[in-house]
Amino acid sequence: QAQLVESGGGLVRAGDSLRLSCAASLRTFNSAAMGWFRRAPGKEREFVAAIYRSGDTTFYSESVTGRFTIAKDNAKNTIDLQMNSLKPEDTAVYYCVANPRTSIFRADYDYWGQGTQVTVSS
Repeated sequence: QAQLVESGGGLVRAGDSLRLSCAASLRTFNSAAMGWFRRAPGKEREFVAAIYRSGDTTFYSESVTGRFTIAKDNAKNTIDLQMNSLKPEDTAVYYCVANPRTSIFRADYDYWGQGTQVTVSS
């Protein structure tokens, strides 16, 4: 059974760092790609970052490029999202996703975690 469990969210100040982690079942971890989306209050779900199964190809949205880093930990079956220089506009519920049906940039992944709240105060 596919399962994604996020952890690491919280309340931080602008400029701080936070690390999100997503634990996956082995089958899910071997999906073609995994990634992160987020949904801010009153807004649509937004692509944040993605990583291919190989772990050597990554993608980022323009708004987080240079500040966020996605990585796979094959020993733990997790993907992590290191978030640096956080801004108030990064406030959102962050969702771990796996196995895209079409494009990695579209919110049509087969598997979604329950989400973890990230709040950045100014």
